[in-house]
Amino acid sequence: MLTILGWILFGLIVGAIAKLVMPGRDPGGIVVTILLGIVGALVGGFIGRLLGLYQRGESAGFIMATIGAIVILFIYRRLAVRT
Repeated sequence: MLTILGWILFGLIVGAIAKLVMPGRDPGGIVVTILLGIVGALVGGFIGRLLGLYQRGESAGFIMATIGAIVILFIYRRLAVRT
């Protein structure tokens, strides 16, 4: 249970930082920000493993998670504008 709460808290922090880096209106609220942050952390970890920065089983670093969240937020904004 604490792991899930930890991912939610980490996602909230990373999502909020990504939103600060990329200001503007986003469709959705705090829940979308948390989800984008969690997905960004997962994407950042995957990219970090592809680049050899992390080994399998290691969690993404804060910077890679934030970069992943920024990328996911950018993609989300592009897709949300079209609909």
